[in-house]
Amino acid sequence: MKRKQFNFMAGLVFLLSLTLIFSCQEQAAVEKTFENPFEGPSPWPEIRKERIQKLLPEAMRAAGVDAWIIVCRENNNDPIAHHIGGENAGGTALFLFYLEQNAVKSVVYSPIGEATALADLKIHDEVIPVDRGSSAIADASAFIQSKNFAKIAVNYSEENALADGLSSTQKISLEKALGSQANKLVSADELIYEWLSVKLPAEVDIMTKAAELTAQWQVEAYAQVVPGKSTDADVAKFLKKKMEQYGVTDAWHPDQNPNINSGPDRGHSHATEKVIMPGDVIQTDFGIRVWDMWVSDIQRFAYVLREGETQAPDSVQYYFESSIGGNRIALAAMKPGVLGYQVDKAQRDWMAERGSEPVMWSTGHPVGYVAHDIGPSLGGGLLPDPSVRPTAVKPLKEGMLFAFDGFHAWKLPNGGTKTMSVEETAVVTKDGARYLIKPQEELILIK
Repeated sequence: MKRKQFNFMAGLVFLLSLTLIFSCQEQAAVEKTFENPFEGPSPWPEIRKERIQKLLPEAMRAAGVDAWIIVCRENNNDPIAHHIGGENAGGTALFLFYLEQNAVKSVVYSPIGEATALADLKIHDEVIPVDRGSSAIADASAFIQSKNFAKIAVNYSEENALADGLSSTQKISLEKALGSQANKLVSADELIYEWLSVKLPAEVDIMTKAAELTAQWQVEAYAQVVPGKSTDADVAKFLKKKMEQYGVTDAWHPDQNPNINSGPDRGHSHATEKVIMPGDVIQTDFGIRVWDMWVSDIQRFAYVLREGETQAPDSVQYYFESSIGGNRIALAAMKPGVLGYQVDKAQRDWMAERGSEPVMWSTGHPVGYVAHDIGPSLGGGLLPDPSVRPTAVKPLKEGMLFAFDGFHAWKLPNGGTKTMSVEETAVVTKDGARYLIKPQEELILIK
């Protein structure tokens, strides 16, 4: 009897163990039912090398400089440091890039404590250790003077924050070390503009995947809406949860990403506790940062059906079609050599034809390492003199990416304005421009 009882208990334990194992496996399968394109190590280290080798020489030639100095240091580092391998600087380090024939050479004068690790990255042609107590700027000055460069770019700028990383004391030290050649120092504003505004094909692929998820999640978020119960903030929480699941972060300040708005225009804003009601037009402005390097910026629009409706009213459908039309017109205008304001002007003419209220926002902006990246502004189309906005008269180039809206704004019966601003992302090609992902073509309808 005892043996039978023991066998029964052993069998029961075995069955319970199997049940627990299968339950855990099933739970894991439920938790991991998606493919995450942003798992694994970041491709940035290799892309960074390629950007230096392929894009920096052309940027230096376009800016008319033959050398570039960046001074990096701990805690108050140059904003361009991550692009050149200077993000781990402790003591002051001097990075020098210079043109030699058709290529760019790089030499770094690095504090001895960081020099070995920097050399291991294999970004630069030479890393020269600077002994403790010595100055990287002073040590580098003799080599810089010996090369007799014509123009040396350094990071100071009144217009571009990313090109304004050189502190006042660093500039004084550099000028003192270079002596009579200090008059060769010029702003790196144009160089950094030319370099960062163009992206490699591998970067376009990464941003395409990010845009796909950004748009997909917005559609999924709208599917969760219960009219009369769900709030704008509920939609935002759904998207924040998606970001957490995939291990991505915000494309801009977390308080305003995503911006969900089912009421009158609020501009750049946070999602509120407004309850989503039948008849509402919902705007979602959302972006994600992947591998802590590249960002997306996409907007999708939905309409909440009233009782008895199977489609949006003719007026709302007209506004949406106007928005889509403006977006398509802007895309068609985006070609290498076209100036930024000309893209904006093409859409503004369409908006006037369709009877849109004025919209303060530019048609579009560069997108890449930040949501509002370096590059031509697709704005200023209605200004008498667009050149008062310098980036509006910059030409588009192959490899630039833009997030841009199709606009149509109208007055609401109870006051205020509502704007359709379907936002897509496109890359400029040698023949024109193409969307990164399939653009929104129909209003998302919420029953």
